[in-house]
Amino acid sequence: MSQQIVVGVDGSPAAAAAVEWAADDATRRGRDLRIVHVCEQWSQNQGTEHCEGALEAAADIARGLATGVKVTTELLTGNVVERLIAESATADGIVLGSRGLGGFTGMLLGSVSSAVAGHAAGPVVVVRAPQRAQHGRVVAGYDGSEHAQAAMQYAVEQARSRHARLHVVTAWQVPSLSPYGVAYAQLIEQIMEEQPRRARELVEPWRTANPDLVMTDEQPCDHPATALIRAAETADLVVVGSRGRGGFASALLGSISHAVLHHATCPVAVVRPPAEKDA
Repeated sequence: MSQQIVVGVDGSPAAAAAVEWAADDATRRGRDLRIVHVCEQWSQNQGTEHCEGALEAAADIARGLATGVKVTTELLTGNVVERLIAESATADGIVLGSRGLGGFTGMLLGSVSSAVAGHAAGPVVVVRAPQRAQHGRVVAGYDGSEHAQAAMQYAVEQARSRHARLHVVTAWQVPSLSPYGVAYAQLIEQIMEEQPRRARELVEPWRTANPDLVMTDEQPCDHPATALIRAAETADLVVVGSRGRGGFASALLGSISHAVLHHATCPVAVVRPPAEKDA
């Protein structure tokens, strides 16, 4: 993996916000910054002026913000999702706007950002809008799974580079026992006592391994997506695994990461284990 961050742009406001985030991140973590625009066939048929203009505008933003960072640009052709996923194979991370213009069109989240977050080889950060307020807090969703461990490692690095607190959310839910809930009252009570304890124990090795970080944690009895979206209200970044186990139910992207991407107001990083490949 190279020491460069790749940001995909298309001239939209969300893409400009992604460039700002990527420039700040590259400065903090000492990475090079590579800006790419994928000029799809429909754009080429109309000329490449728009593509070149989007790339040049993004580069101007980055060079004005990224102090001491090497900034390079490249105009790519082909399918935007496929090219960005290919870029992720050799990048330290991919940064995208939540939705955009042209090839970046989509719904609330955007078809491109959603697809890339589900298939990229490394971290994908999705930025909705410029973030002016700073909270000094990175939030990580954690359930102990392989994906969550990769997410935690990225969250630790982000918190350290920002000199920020790392807040770990391990949400859990009481299993549905209806219509026999009364008969299982004692079991429910036991679960209510044991689950928070087990959740806290998951975080302890990370706290021990990173004594330089201020690390807080919570174990809410709530749906994981709800808990993370709530925590995102006072976070500079939320980090989740692309999928997990238990409350972090599995899918290619994962229901939890998908919900957080759609509803969190701050930037969201989706992380897959480095060795994992799509089937």
